Amino acid sequence: MRAYVVGGAVRDELLGLPVVDRDWVVVGATPEEMAAAGYKPVGRDFPVFLHPATHEEYALARTERKSGRGYKGFTLYSAPDVKLEDDLARRDLTINAMARDEEGRLIDPFGGEADARAGLLRHVGEAFSEDPVRILRVARFAARFRFKVAPQTLELMRGMVSGGEADFLVAERVWQEFARGLLEAHPQEMFRVLEACGALARLAPELQAILAGASRDVLFAALERAAAEGAPLPVRFAMLAWFAGGECEAAFNALGARLRAPMEERELAQLACRCRAGIVEGAHAEAAGLLAVLKNADAFRRKERFEGLLLAASLSAPETAVGAQRLRAGLHAASAIDAGAIAGSVSSPAEIPGAIDAARLAAVRGALNRQDFR
Repeated sequence: MRAYVVGGAVRDELLGLPVVDRDWVVVGATPEEMAAAGYKPVGRDFPVFLHPATHEEYALARTERKSGRGYKGFTLYSAPDVKLEDDLARRDLTINAMARDEEGRLIDPFGGEADARAGLLRHVGEAFSEDPVRILRVARFAARFRFKVAPQTLELMRGMVSGGEADFLVAERVWQEFARGLLEAHPQEMFRVLEACGALARLAPELQAILAGASRDVLFAALERAAAEGAPLPVRFAMLAWFAGGECEAAFNALGARLRAPMEERELAQLACRCRAGIVEGAHAEAAGLLAVLKNADAFRRKERFEGLLLAASLSAPETAVGAQRLRAGLHAASAIDAGAIAGSVSSPAEIPGAIDAARLAAVRGALNRQDFR
């Protein structure tokens, strides 16, 4: 029985990146032998165990054979006679198909080290085309490392899309990989790869339509800024909506439903569609215009969400910074009014909303007069 560190830990070490988690492959063992040695079984689909001391994952070496369409259509085989090279051969990219033995020696049967140093994403073998999730993973790794996709790998991905293999991806898995790609250091590279292989038009036609517009380079630069600032996922998703056209709300309703995106992401994207014009005009708007944006965004009740909207705006269009400052100042001032006292001062309940609006408007106007926004 021998154990090898495999995959991302080996890759990241070669790239000089911090190694956060280490995964191991065990050759020459049975599940019974692993359990007898104190390893805790955790795998449902194939034998995976947790080390009794380090709690790192140890998987028995395995192979897989295509038995159906989609990313779940595989039959797995795991036994003591499966070799390390057999296990590595089933992996997606050469940079993920390397291992180190217990003495630290590199095992690299597919040229992953050379590809890592060359910044190249290259598939291990033709079995790559059997799993459509790998299209999304390649795009995500491009967003993480800013590596180029090997021409033959890109051609294989195009064939998977045109052949309908990508149609078997379920929405939840698409969103999972898409969200992870958006959170990488260079999220725009994910879009380049998905567009180049045809997957974006198939999986998210609304986003393909945005990229077809003239603002592609501006959007990509904005996503790079968002990554540099560490913006959270809802903000980055809302930034995509910021660059959508006139049918923005309808498009992002459809996109959110298609990808089964979480409600927080959907709401902020819809807010970006609804309030974009008001924020853009915020640098010059009168108090009444600013108050209208605040009410439209439900900013008085959901201040944190509104702040996320302003962050999405400022990252998408830095020229909105002054408008965002004026909106923040107006929100702070208008929130300070005593709504209870106002409600008690009017003669009928029907007058309360108007009275509160009038007090908020006066507060916003006062804030604008007191501050110099530049």
